[in-house]
Amino acid sequence: MTRSPAEPGPTSAAPDLLLRADLTDVVSWDDTSLTLRLSDRMVESLRERLGIAQRPDRAQGLGDIDIWDLRQDSAWLRFSGRLDPALGPRAYRKARSGGDILADVPGPLLALLSIGGQRRSAFSSRRPRFAHHILAPGDDVGAVGLEGTARAGLTPHLQHLPWATRDALLAEALLDARMETGRALPLCVARAETDTSATAGDLAEGLAFDNLMTAVDNLVAAAQSLGTTARILAIGLDWGVEDRSGDPGAIARGLRRLMARIETGLARRQLEPPPFLLTAEAGTARETTHPAIVAHAELSCRTGGHRLVIPAPGYMFEQNRWGRPSDAARSRMAQMDAHALTEALARRPWSCPVFLLAEAAGTTVRVTAQAMDRLILSDALGAGPHAGFRLSDTAAQITGVGIAPDDPQTVILTTDRPAAGGSLHYAHGAPPSPGHEGLPPNAGGVHDGWHAACRDGGSPLHRWALPAVLPIRGTA
Repeated sequence: MTRSPAEPGPTSAAPDLLLRADLTDVVSWDDTSLTLRLSDRMVESLRERLGIAQRPDRAQGLGDIDIWDLRQDSAWLRFSGRLDPALGPRAYRKARSGGDILADVPGPLLALLSIGGQRRSAFSSRRPRFAHHILAPGDDVGAVGLEGTARAGLTPHLQHLPWATRDALLAEALLDARMETGRALPLCVARAETDTSATAGDLAEGLAFDNLMTAVDNLVAAAQSLGTTARILAIGLDWGVEDRSGDPGAIARGLRRLMARIETGLARRQLEPPPFLLTAEAGTARETTHPAIVAHAELSCRTGGHRLVIPAPGYMFEQNRWGRPSDAARSRMAQMDAHALTEALARRPWSCPVFLLAEAAGTTVRVTAQAMDRLILSDALGAGPHAGFRLSDTAAQITGVGIAPDDPQTVILTTDRPAAGGSLHYAHGAPPSPGHEGLPPNAGGVHDGWHAACRDGGSPLHRWALPAVLPIRGTA
């Protein structure tokens, strides 16, 4: 084919060029052959399609591990192996550029995140089970975050956890339940962001919140690198005795503000807002009337339209002298979180019993609850003969506690004299016991009929009633 001198043509291409793309010669020829130039990615794709995929060197950073069927897939090394004896042979992947080995599983990349005060930064020294499934952002910080000391950085990488935080233990409990029923075991990212805010309002505006949003961005970036999508299963709120505002209403408003800000941040990233998990505050051995106890009781009834789930009251978990949960308590907390979250994700109800009304008629006080099942009196937590109920602002004393014969969700208190005009406390206002370790002084003795076995072999898990402070109203 000849071209007229008047016809325009490419000014830089050689006369033997047939195809050019992005300033790169794709197809050309000379006297001896036809030349085809393809990108590395296209070459890899053709190798895979033709069944001649390049087999990578086994020694590419994998070490002496029991694996087989090693193959290269774009930026990843994929293989089968027996890396966790409890799980047996499974599929794994590792970035060619380095990093930790991850379980190679289908489905979205899941996340269990949390935000709160320094209490949330506690962890158990052991590594979580499902080590290749429960991960942290690959910023060499771990699952606790920077605890408000600096701003977190962006990274698309994931890494193993050196210890088990409460979020990691929640992931562990969820994976345990899935494995028992033969369901898929997904990848879960755990990260807790904390700081030293003095009030719930400060927490909603502080560095922990900013770093939480960075953790969300890192989750999205990691999902994209894995070729999947991101989904946040739950965000834990761990804020109570750290608050120094002294105002229950301000604490409740601050937590609602925090949930609203998180939901807005997720919406901007096109992520669905997840349920928020909050363990109802029970105070410490030193502080048994902290305003956060009343604030959480208020939130249980008035969530502000947010998906707030309260898995359990804090008085059912052991704590040390500084008010932080023990290793065993953290595991039990995670298991209660898992039960509640499973119901929430299935759009089924979950609520602990909540006392709503106290009415006195003579020497009888009728305490009405809202519960999912019948109420049961129990001294399993050492609440004593009064089941955790106390009277204040009145000279009356409780002499007996029972379940109403006409309503299994109502508690009947008998008193030695009329108590109308006073206040009724449940799991609130016990005498402080500085230095005490174990279950908090604010013990309760009422739970509903739900129960589950503890995976660690401890006492059964129950859905105990939430702390309450109610005025005692008189009846005609």
